[in-house]
Amino acid sequence: MTAIHQTVLLHEAVDAVVTLPDGFYVDGTFGRGGHSRYLLQSLNSSGHVLGVDKDREAQAAAHELAESEPRFQFFHGSFAELPQQLHEMGVDAVDGILLDLGVSSPQLDDGDRGFSFMRDGPLDMRMDTSRGETAAQWLSRADLQDIAAVLKEYGEERFARRIASAIVAARAVSPIETTSQLARLVSEAHPRWEKHKHPATRSFQAIRIKVNRELEDLQAFLSVALDMLRVGGRLVVISFHSLEDRLVKRYMRDMARGDSLPRGVPVTDSQLNRRMRLVGRSVKASAEEVASNVRARSAVMRIAEKIN
Repeated sequence: MTAIHQTVLLHEAVDAVVTLPDGFYVDGTFGRGGHSRYLLQSLNSSGHVLGVDKDREAQAAAHELAESEPRFQFFHGSFAELPQQLHEMGVDAVDGILLDLGVSSPQLDDGDRGFSFMRDGPLDMRMDTSRGETAAQWLSRADLQDIAAVLKEYGEERFARRIASAIVAARAVSPIETTSQLARLVSEAHPRWEKHKHPATRSFQAIRIKVNRELEDLQAFLSVALDMLRVGGRLVVISFHSLEDRLVKRYMRDMARGDSLPRGVPVTDSQLNRRMRLVGRSVKASAEEVASNVRARSAVMRIAEKIN
């Protein structure tokens, strides 16, 4: 199957992040290059785009783009590693960073990647298949408490302990090695199926986030994001998960508020050390986009600009 990836909030995200036609921009989640290609179209001959992605298949697509587009370069790795990569490139700061978080359609649609409960395949779930342990390996060694904690925290699964107990009991009989095994196991253990939602949805999401250290990478990135941006540079983040969006929202809000001081301390607004300004409200996909791409329904985009 050839997976077709529809880039979510394509024009909205690129139009928000580009402020200088000759600037240097980072597409921190290259995927299949939708945002990067539109970024390049939005820049002049002096503009530059750096694509970043963990996925080996994204790397192949990026190399094709780089062969025909001298303004584009690619780094295979996590956006959390951006500071080191920019340093090695001799880039002090960039004019904008765009992140489109979560899993892509090609990853979900390829059963061999192990992301989807809808397609049978090896229980892998790694975005970077060149390193780290697979979901099957993690499930084979994690104790009941760890599995339950991941399902509850990352999947917001109400029946996390019940599902974790079923996983531990099942693996004692035979290894859990395929997506269909895990999907069936979770479905049978789940006492209340949500309407229009597969009972394994939350569990698969949670395990994927754990295996790929998605929230840890996002936290690491946000801790250094301001240092990578020039004054006037923008950070644009598209989230599909409430935990991701919460991290981004809190970060942008705190940077826009400035220093937290006790009530009544006599300081002027200029002394609050505000680092960013929020650009508009959160953006969601239009009804038309959701109708043509159901994945867009949970997307939330937030924009902030460095001011200090």
